[in-house]
Amino acid sequence: MRLSLFSDYALRVMMFAALKEAPFSLTEAAEAYDVSRHHLVKVVNHLAKLGYLDTRRGRGGGITLAQPAGEIRLGRLVRRTETQTALVECFDKVHNTCPIDGACRLKGLLAGAAESFYASLDRHTLADLVAGAPRARLRRTLLEQS
Repeated sequence: MRLSLFSDYALRVMMFAALKEAPFSLTEAAEAYDVSRHHLVKVVNHLAKLGYLDTRRGRGGGITLAQPAGEIRLGRLVRRTETQTALVECFDKVHNTCPIDGACRLKGLLAGAAESFYASLDRHTLADLVAGAPRARLRRTLLEQS
């Protein structure tokens, strides 16, 4: 499986928010990851609509987690940020032209593999991504750049 760049950025922003533990700006996150601020605008807006982030404009504003990191299941987050779920053509009912669809076992095997992927991610939370020994290094790398 391959995650979209959108999901990759969503996971990164969520990790940044969990590590920061205080309001931050889009610019801070974009500079920390050396990615376009423009790309992160869409990601942050989507994550806010999904209820993962709170965003406040103006002085004293910024971006923060909308719920505790320990309650954010990674599988659910990725499912909600991935827009292309069709692993192969036969998963797409509208554009499927595969002549062996319905007689082939591959579709079922791939669907099972995708579900196993998400189930594996569901066993972990955002807090798991930023906990333990790597936490200090992540904080140094992402938060102490200036």
